[in-house]
Amino acid sequence: MTRKLLFFALIIISHFKLSSSEVTKDSIFVIKEDDLVLSMIDSTMNSLLYHSYVFNYDTSKVSMLDSLTVLDKDEVECALEELNALSPFDLRYNQYVEAFINLYVVKKRELSSSVLSLAPYYYPMIESTLDRYNLPLELKHLAVVESALNPSARSRVGAQGLWQFMYGTAKMFGLQMNSYYDERLDPVLATEAACKYLSYLYEMYGDWSLVLAAYNSGPGNVNKAIRRSGGKKDYWEIRSFLPRETRGYVPAFIAVNYLMNNSEKHNIFPREINAFAFQVDTIKITYPFSFRQLSEYLGVSEDIIKELNPQYRLGQIPNDGKYKTLCLPNKYIGMYLTNESSIFEDIRLKSIQNEIDQKNTVIEEPMFVEHRVRSGEFLGYIANKYNCRVSDLMAWNNLSSTRINPGDLLIIKSSIATRSTASSIEKNPTIQQKAKPELSESNKYQVHIVKSGDTLWDIAKLYGNTTVTDLKRLNSNLNFKRLKPGTEVKVKEIG
Repeated sequence: MTRKLLFFALIIISHFKLSSSEVTKDSIFVIKEDDLVLSMIDSTMNSLLYHSYVFNYDTSKVSMLDSLTVLDKDEVECALEELNALSPFDLRYNQYVEAFINLYVVKKRELSSSVLSLAPYYYPMIESTLDRYNLPLELKHLAVVESALNPSARSRVGAQGLWQFMYGTAKMFGLQMNSYYDERLDPVLATEAACKYLSYLYEMYGDWSLVLAAYNSGPGNVNKAIRRSGGKKDYWEIRSFLPRETRGYVPAFIAVNYLMNNSEKHNIFPREINAFAFQVDTIKITYPFSFRQLSEYLGVSEDIIKELNPQYRLGQIPNDGKYKTLCLPNKYIGMYLTNESSIFEDIRLKSIQNEIDQKNTVIEEPMFVEHRVRSGEFLGYIANKYNCRVSDLMAWNNLSSTRINPGDLLIIKSSIATRSTASSIEKNPTIQQKAKPELSESNKYQVHIVKSGDTLWDIAKLYGNTTVTDLKRLNSNLNFKRLKPGTEVKVKEIG
């Protein structure tokens, strides 16, 4: 009985080791449709940036494009062994790597062709930065796994840019984000931050596979996987303890290394792209501009400026006292540099003139008309007549209820009244417009018609040469604490 239990235990242990360590070449692994790496690839292919490049296949080179549907496993493994011999990365071949190679070179050939087209634009800058930080040049392929070389890429969890930085990690490694500006979307600055982060992770783990895993899921998840595996520090031994996305992340990186070095073997070639999109240069800018202003002065489309400078969220280069980068088509660079100061000065003078014009603009006080309530009239009837709302009438006249009486005087804003109503008002001598201070019929007093919200202090201030005391003396019959709109207030004697 004891021998049988020992025999079954050995079978279970052997099975566990096979499933948690490197699998054999003949094993089969299938990438599921909801795989997170696959979702990222599909999202990138649907982005507006990719469509704006107007990718096209060179049909003379891809006549056999759809004929390659099965990988030659022996050739792929041999090619990876050659790459592995010259790389500090562990570029081993197994069923997981095979599945992602199949994804890039068979199922997602369109994406792979697009990446090959973008690589000459981004790879030189990335390689130069990696070299300054003494990092392996193979890390340039990590940007393909992260964003497919799309500097505007955004993940489902909010990671952004060429290197897919989350907000907190980006801040930790020197990238600035605010309402106007997001340096995660600046390829040069984001690459600098990515190199700092990768250097930091390598100091922590000393193993590039673990560095890749930590870059994707964070050091906390990798450390947790190491603890759960019993202290093992080989990616393939801790893979089953990592988050689901990270389990496919390192195999995807190995697959991209294979693709970028062996694309022609699989009849995958760069696509023809919109060359104008890459005939650009980047300069440092010292003045705050909006993309609309630059478009007007330089004659370049505002949409093109937005596409080339995704880091500016609101189409505005902020005035924060720091140098900012601006990417423009080559043919506009010289025009901008020659006229930079004069463009800014012209914009500044126009802004000053606009402020002056606004200050000098005469703000006319709202015009009011009076309506004397007649027998049988109610607020709804009057509101309909003057094309306004009952609530407006109540607010303008400080009414606490809808009850009105014949003879009451109501104030109505003439800007609300219809033209026909205004015309009828002009013809009706009982309804008078009050825009300026008027004289009473006896011509003994200058009077003020009370509007909603008026106080004696407001009236005294309006006329300048009178006081609240003077007003109280001239209007001893009035309730000064509650001045009713439409009431005549004597301001001063005439003559």
